[in-house]
Amino acid sequence: MADVLSQNEIDALLNGLSTGELDAADLQNTDEKKVKDYDFRRPAKFSKEHLRTLEIIHEHYGRLISTTLPLYVRKNVTVAVANSETVTFSEFSNALSNPVILGIVNFQPLQGTVLLEIQSNLGFAFIDRMLGGEGAPIEKARPFTDIEMPLISRFLEICMNLMVEPWANVLEISPTMERIETNPQFAQVISPTDMIAIVTLNIKMGDVEGLMNVCLPYFTLESIMDRLNTKYWYSTMQRGSDDHYEEHLESLIRRVDVPVKAVLGRCEVSVNDFIHLQRGDIIRLDTHVSTDMKIFIGSIYKFDALPGTVRDNYAVRVTNVIREEEEQHGRDAITG
Repeated sequence: MADVLSQNEIDALLNGLSTGELDAADLQNTDEKKVKDYDFRRPAKFSKEHLRTLEIIHEHYGRLISTTLPLYVRKNVTVAVANSETVTFSEFSNALSNPVILGIVNFQPLQGTVLLEIQSNLGFAFIDRMLGGEGAPIEKARPFTDIEMPLISRFLEICMNLMVEPWANVLEISPTMERIETNPQFAQVISPTDMIAIVTLNIKMGDVEGLMNVCLPYFTLESIMDRLNTKYWYSTMQRGSDDHYEEHLESLIRRVDVPVKAVLGRCEVSVNDFIHLQRGDIIRLDTHVSTDMKIFIGSIYKFDALPGTVRDNYAVRVTNVIREEEEQHGRDAITG
């Protein structure tokens, strides 16, 4: 309310202007407005929120690489997100070395492609390891041979297939490798002035260290830009985990192999008798023929069952389920 003038103040102000006691220029606000430069050649299509979400996605991607590549190279692999930035495609392509490992990935169902660029020293280390070497890079860069290219293709396909899970909270993707280029001049897949987001991963494979750049054009991600924010990413992750957690857990349990053992009975024999056992010898057990067998899951006494056959195979029929309070007695029985 302090900025509101009374009628007397307004009259005095007008009187001062008419008599010349006040100058109109003095009453104008002289504070300069802050102006921010805007480069129309590089429009800001990726916000900081977009880049942060891409970093979160690729942190997950890096963890998958660090756990999957050791299965192939038999060496410790560490991966960390080093940087994320937006540049034009011409700036990215001009910075590529020659030779380069550049995979052009069709990011279905999105329109457009994504580029995977891996430094050649990592590629040569992977090749050396696959061919039985120690995984050391070469001293001087050279073009890849026809024998080495299938191994490079395998390397890129491993990295490409691992992208599915990290992107699942944003979009279900089905990436396919269109082609692999080793000369950056043949990788002009988008306009030089188009904006791209680059997420840089630092990969250390044994003693060899290099960079992987994931190039994400704005044209490819334009239809899902509203999903590239942390709020949507976390909400989708939470919703997906709530909806499918039980099914996912059940599918994991179904794939677990557990030892199942049916015990007919027990007896004690001397070492001499055991050594001289012959076919047709009779071993007297401590159980009766009509007594139920004990079924152990691992080392846990879990079921009682009767022996029998199914299609000429030995089998058992469960007659009783041992509850938790009875399991301790079963553990004592197997160790006794």
